[in-house]
Amino acid sequence: MKTVLGLGAVILLLAAGCATTQRQKVEEQPAICAFLGEACSELKPGASGEASLRYVNPNSQPTKYKKMIVEVVGFFGADSAKVPLKDQQMLTDLFRKTLNDELAKKYQIVDQSGPDVARIRVAILDAEAATPGARSVTMVIPQLRLLTTGAMLVTGKYPFSGSAQAVAKVSDSETGQIIGAGVDRRTGGGSIQSAAQWQWGDAENAIKKWCELITNGMYAYTSGEKKP
Repeated sequence: MKTVLGLGAVILLLAAGCATTQRQKVEEQPAICAFLGEACSELKPGASGEASLRYVNPNSQPTKYKKMIVEVVGFFGADSAKVPLKDQQMLTDLFRKTLNDELAKKYQIVDQSGPDVARIRVAILDAEAATPGARSVTMVIPQLRLLTTGAMLVTGKYPFSGSAQAVAKVSDSETGQIIGAGVDRRTGGGSIQSAAQWQWGDAENAIKKWCELITNGMYAYTSGEKKP
């Protein structure tokens, strides 16, 4: 029995250590509903591989959308004292570029409304810096990494890691009808790739993951693979 339990613990530790980010429970903020409007009350917990909270309009017709207007509004409703303005701009620019690059793999990116054009608006609601030196040391030194991963299994978060929360809304570019919406919060994961980084490295990884989730999630519906 001890062997089985020990093996189970090792498997959990290994699984927990392979991701660059971890999905967390969304922290409630007035800014979420202020950004999403009527879609806010429709949010439900997302499955694995989806946003923490999400909504897809059952009356929408996503397969008609072939083009995207992308709007990254930057920090929305956040405590500006937590993130210096220059870092806010850096994270916003990263979000804009990465989201455009990811969506361009599946859609034509445009700046004019049309019958086959969806508009996606995203915003960063919050970001917390990691503790770079401590984060790196606890991820690289084997004994500390084991303790750190064990702490994560108890608390749900790696010590010294950063975090970020963002919101997204997709709508018809002509009518404004909501197609889908989501809110997601992420902290730094246990991947060794996350070890050597600066204070906003975990937030950057969260942004990159969001861009991937948004693109793949949208394409699953616009391609017809999933139904609303």
